[in-house]
Amino acid sequence: MRKITSKRCWIDGQLRAATITIDQGQIAAIDLGTNTTAQDFGNNIIMPGILDVHVHVNEPGRTEWEGFETITQAAAAGGITSIVDMPLNASPVSTTVEAFKLKLEASKNKMNVNCGFYGGLIPGNSHEIEGLIKAGVLGIKCFLTHSGIDEFPNVTEKDLDIAMPIIAKYNIPLLVHCELEDGFKNNLQEIPGSYSAYLDSRPKKWENDAISMMIHLCKKHQCRVHIVHVSSAEALKDIEQAKADGLPISAETCAQYLLFNAEEIPDNSTIYKCAPPIREKANNGQLKNALKSGILDFITTDHSPAPERLKEIESGSFHKAWGGIAGVQFLLPAAWQSLNSILKLEEFIPLLTENPAKFIHQDKKGKIAIGFDADITIWNPESSIKPTEQGIFFKHKISPYIGKTMLGEVLETIVSGETVFKNNSILKSHQGKWLIQA
Repeated sequence: MRKITSKRCWIDGQLRAATITIDQGQIAAIDLGTNTTAQDFGNNIIMPGILDVHVHVNEPGRTEWEGFETITQAAAAGGITSIVDMPLNASPVSTTVEAFKLKLEASKNKMNVNCGFYGGLIPGNSHEIEGLIKAGVLGIKCFLTHSGIDEFPNVTEKDLDIAMPIIAKYNIPLLVHCELEDGFKNNLQEIPGSYSAYLDSRPKKWENDAISMMIHLCKKHQCRVHIVHVSSAEALKDIEQAKADGLPISAETCAQYLLFNAEEIPDNSTIYKCAPPIREKANNGQLKNALKSGILDFITTDHSPAPERLKEIESGSFHKAWGGIAGVQFLLPAAWQSLNSILKLEEFIPLLTENPAKFIHQDKKGKIAIGFDADITIWNPESSIKPTEQGIFFKHKISPYIGKTMLGEVLETIVSGETVFKNNSILKSHQGKWLIQA
């Protein structure tokens, strides 16, 4: 049994002085007010553990990019107690029950935080969807444009018409990478190091059109649809209207779309390449406001690392570089640095905790309440950090967050009642459990 106390505990939607008793991996008691017999965290925040429900682990098959051991260490260092892995960057991709079982096996004895999983929808595998859902995936992911992985091709509207009624029966989300190519010609090949050319090569229209199509299909099939990594502010109005119409639709954005902007990205700096791209400052300001208003539901990282050669660090070619940003360790400070001027802590905390927990139907996570899992993040929102390569836990020390001053320091990460991260170290390994849909 362990007791922790602070003047700022996130209880029932408020920051208040409280003492929390942890026993056998769960929250056993909550007493308002501080307690001299408890471990005292002063004015630091004790809140539910953060959930990053959009990461790419890449194991099995591409573990030289990342793996469960390193990504979950980095997650713990960032105050994250649960991640959910996308189905594509591993090999084999998780588009069959057999492949999903291989991923579960690969994760054993390597999870420093809790891990959930999505299954994949590709052309011709709709007969596998029901089996994947029954095997425990938390959602089904698809792409409307090339995923970057040849084994995970994009689906068409016809494929979606077949699969969405199956997914709708089980009330789990269909997660969609929304970009629809339209034959637009660009000059990125001629000037591969130009960030503005890369930005122009994936216009907002692709994203807007794809989101519009998914809203139509959501209405047609009454299937839960989740728009991942929204980057185009022009699509927010359609998402807002779809929600107002009562459609089962949700949407996220990522920390990189909040903290960075196109005007400040240097040419040849491929560490910033992701898809959809990081857009203009004014656009990204609208994304921040959409989190405040509730049009966007929560924040993720889309952690998608790659070795230096695939990121084309030497050549600086946005045309050739792998499109993905490594950032799982910095979700909390990147988001808080971006949003602290427009959001109160009381508005901010649910964007990383309660909202993503509800999204994946984890009814024992996302709150500090009696009977809930003792997954807890302790942090100082007034303290700044400036990441260095030496302090990074994910595999490849390649990230735009290195050297960036951000507000919000993680002090301790507790998973199932055990301290996994503290004092910049992993103290207790492999405390994570599978998050399997019942």
